[in-house]
Amino acid sequence: MNKAKWMKWLLPVAVLGIGAAGMASINATAGKTEESEPVDTRPSVRVMAATSITHQVTITSFGEVEPLEKTMLAAQVAGEIVSWNPKFVAGGLFKQGELLFTIEQDTYQAALLQAQANLSQAKAALIEEEALAQVAKREAERLSDRKVSDLYLRKPQVLSAKANVQSATAALRLAERDLANCEVRAPYDALVISRDLGVGQFVHAGDTIAELSSIETAEVVFPIPGFDSAFVPLDAEGIAATVTTQGRRKISREATIARDLGIVDNATRMSHLVVRINDPYSLNSEKPPLKFGSYVSVSFAGKQLAGVFEVPQDLVSNRILWVVDDEMKLQPRNVNVLREEGSMFLIDQGLNENDSLVMTPPEYPQTGMEVKIIDSDTEVAQR
Repeated sequence: MNKAKWMKWLLPVAVLGIGAAGMASINATAGKTEESEPVDTRPSVRVMAATSITHQVTITSFGEVEPLEKTMLAAQVAGEIVSWNPKFVAGGLFKQGELLFTIEQDTYQAALLQAQANLSQAKAALIEEEALAQVAKREAERLSDRKVSDLYLRKPQVLSAKANVQSATAALRLAERDLANCEVRAPYDALVISRDLGVGQFVHAGDTIAELSSIETAEVVFPIPGFDSAFVPLDAEGIAATVTTQGRRKISREATIARDLGIVDNATRMSHLVVRINDPYSLNSEKPPLKFGSYVSVSFAGKQLAGVFEVPQDLVSNRILWVVDDEMKLQPRNVNVLREEGSMFLIDQGLNENDSLVMTPPEYPQTGMEVKIIDSDTEVAQR
């Protein structure tokens, strides 16, 4: 009974002792916290020194490869088709002067022989008239001047004979031309687009036989958007360009800007330039052919921009980016974005050389916000 009474009094005393010990421990911990160094709550940022550069603008646009020349080939003489080159089919390639097809020549060979004979007769008649004129001149020397006329001296006859020679010569040239036109040859290095003839077919002069496209030179007409037009050199003619096909198999060829079309499109408000590519089908080289109709990109060097700053686009918001001043505080800078290239902005106003450009701004940056600068190893930089 005494033992139970003793336990009844001991338990409250033990609880009070434990509580006092806990309070002492809390007070000791609070004292140590107060004595520790204060926590740095400034946001951490990374910076980069702003450095101006001279930037070469590259302008890129797109267009379609087209032939410089197209020809609707027509027969110049009438006759029956007697043969044609096996390559003279759609897709065939020909060098300049290569035979395409032949028209029956018998009629034109006979016409040539007849023209040659007529010329020979005209020349003989002229010789005869000139001889008679010489005889008349000698006889006239014994007569008085009043009895001698141009007709007596056979001057009209000689002039007529000379005219006949000239007429026969012209007819001979036409006969030679007609005979030559029986063999139709490629007017230039050509690609056959279409053909409409066959052996035994009769054609008339002027009948369209085929459509050819020149493969000596190709052109690409491409637009210049308004945001690029300010960076195109004033005299762009002759500037080297690179033409590259789109798709899995890329083909690049050298080109040259040939001209400006000289107008602004009413619908798009864009101007257009033209580049030329020599030997697009590689008839004279081992390069891969650049086919007509290919959709290509065209790239060439525009103007050089001096004293600009290249800045990632995600650092600029509403034309404002942030820098750290000498007092380690954030300051906004209003900048002028001169040009966008890929993921970068080119800035020509608002930044100064060696400004500390904030690369990792705080989530909610404020003017005058104190920050600490960290390097690439996430250690605080000594400032």
